[in-house]
Parts: sequence; structure tokens; C-alpha cells
Amino acid sequence: MKILQLMSCRGWSSDAYWAARITRELERRGHLVTLGCRAGTEARVIDRARREGVQRVTTLALASGARPLADGRDLRRLRALMPGADVVHVHRGKEHWLAAVANRLISTPRPVVRTRHIAQAVRPHAANRWLYRHGTAFVVTVTEAIRGQYVASGLVDPDRVAALPGGADTERYRPLPRDPEVYARLGGRPDRPLVGMIAGLRVMKGHEVVIEAAARLGARGVRPHFVFVGRGPMERAVRDAIDRGGLGGQFTIGGFVDDLPATLAALDVALYVPLDSDGMSRVIFEYLAAGRPLIASRVGVVPEVLTDGEHAALVPAGDAEALAATLERLVRDPAASARLGEAGRRLVAQRYSGARVAAALESRYASLVAAGAA
Repeated sequence: MKILQLMSCRGWSSDAYWAARITRELERRGHLVTLGCRAGTEARVIDRARREGVQRVTTLALASGARPLADGRDLRRLRALMPGADVVHVHRGKEHWLAAVANRLISTPRPVVRTRHIAQAVRPHAANRWLYRHGTAFVVTVTEAIRGQYVASGLVDPDRVAALPGGADTERYRPLPRDPEVYARLGGRPDRPLVGMIAGLRVMKGHEVVIEAAARLGARGVRPHFVFVGRGPMERAVRDAIDRGGLGGQFTIGGFVDDLPATLAALDVALYVPLDSDGMSRVIFEYLAAGRPLIASRVGVVPEVLTDGEHAALVPAGDAEALAATLERLVRDPAASARLGEAGRRLVAQRYSGARVAAALESRYASLVAAGAA
């Protein structure tokens, strides 16, 4: 099939990653996929998409808000692009509306598929009722909870929306030997387990819960080394919290890293402990694909796809004591920790790899194209 993906992200967000990842997986399955990106995002988005392996990229204005001139140019461009596609797949509201309107300007409308990446509910006002009931063939969500929001809103019938969590690149993210140089740079030491968290330094990600858990562990004589990989507006506050706890020797702030698979391979235990759901949660599936033992908060997609004690160790969000107790158990029992990592890897390979998500999308696309032809 010929597939046009449209994605208006200004930066490398989970939306952008998902669009690029699925574009690449569909290409691997033999489809001709073009990823339409926002003009001017070459360094922030397009180059990253190409590093994910995306072959065909085009740009449109995809300007924020209502921009009559730019939107008019995009509609003319889409009027030319869409007849050459079998399916149009959109990822945010801007391109969703443009594709729905452009579909009315071509002689044979194409199926428009929307992926919803965030947990914020869509409002069922009159414009959205038209958009979803008349301008959208199918909706994909990244969690079952988001799917439930759509069904409850009445915007789409249950058979026109499906949850497809996951999408990890299991060729890139797989169990690897530990690189001694990367391990040392992250603060790894042979006498202490290395516990890592890959997340932007933002309030909801739970860094301060990890710091409190580290203090509780220290009081019990358990002192793993922690590394926070990422940057963000809370970096100063995170550093201050570490200093107030007298934990400077136990923490490394790693910033951004160039080789995430090597970083994951260095970790003895991985953490995903946000205070609330953040939608897609792609790093969960990358941790698991890399075979890392995972401790995760029971938010968002986590309780939908992971079983406590089987694929990961699950804890209540924001509960530093529960996190400390679970961490202590895993670092004291490397064999149990390793079994979790192996089970998580198998789960992703069997159900949540990018290849599996792409296969499910391929099947849905084919049904939509066949229905349109009929």
C-alpha cells in the first residue's frame, strides 16, 4: 500500500517517535510510506526520523492554530498528495482537520486514520462530532484507557477504535553486553547496582519520589547508584533535592545520551515511576525489549499490559516506601531481577514490538481500503 503519515510536531515527542517508528516498520513490511512533517523542523524532528530509518519525508507548513494562508497552501498540497495514497494516517489535531477537509476536495476520498497519543479526553462538541463521525475512518489509541474515553464520548463506535500499545524497535533494543565506558560514565561501580531512569526532568516524571526512596534505602544500609538520563526544567530542583538528602555521591545526572541501547544495557534495574499517565510511555517497551528488570508505577498503559511479578515489579504512583521496598528486593536478588528482565523481553517480542503494531495497522488499513473500493 501507499501510506501518507502526517505529523505536525515541533520537537521530538512521543507522537513524533511513534509516527517515525511505525513508518519505518511499515516500510520494512514492503509498503511505500511518506512521512509529512512540519517545515522548519529538520534538526529537531526530521533528522531524528531519518535516524529511525524513515526513507521518504516531505514537509508542509502545518502551522499552529488557524493560519488561513498557510492552511490554504497545505490544503492545495494535500489535494495533490492524497490521491496518490491508499491511506492517510494523522497524529495531531492540525493535520487531522487539514486531511479531513482536503478529503472533501478530491474526487475519491481516502480513509483517514487518527492516532491519539495523550490521555486528555477529546471533547465531544459539534466540530469534533463531525470530524470523527464523518471525517475519520478509524482511530488508534496507545492505551486501552484512551480508547475507553473515545467510546464513552460517543465520538466513534467501539468497532472503529482500537488500542495498539507498544511499538519498540526490537532490533535496536535488545539485550546487549555492558559497555564498560558507558557504565563508568553513568556512575556504575562494581560494588553497587546501577539503577536508572530515562525521563525528561519534569514534575510528573517522579524524580523526587526516587530521591526519597534512595534516602529510605540508605537508612537501611542499601545504597545502589542512581542515574537520571534526560534534561528538563526541573533539573535544578532535582539537584537541590539530591543535595538536601545528602545523596550526591549516589546520583548521576546523565543529561542526553547518544546511544540509548548501550545506556540501557548498563542498568541493573530500570525505573518508570511517573505520578500520572503520560500516554504512550514508549520507554517502558524499550526497557523491556532491552531485557532490563523494570519497576513501574501503576499508571496509564502499565497495568493494562504488565503483570506484577511476572513482567515487571509494579508500585503505586508516588509511593516512595513501596518503591524503596521493591528496589531493595530486586537489588538483593539478582536472579529474580534477571528473570523479570527475560520475561519482559519475551512479552515485547510476542505482543508489543513495532513489527506487531505495524502488522495490526496493516490489517486495518487493508480492511479500510477494501471497504472504500467496495
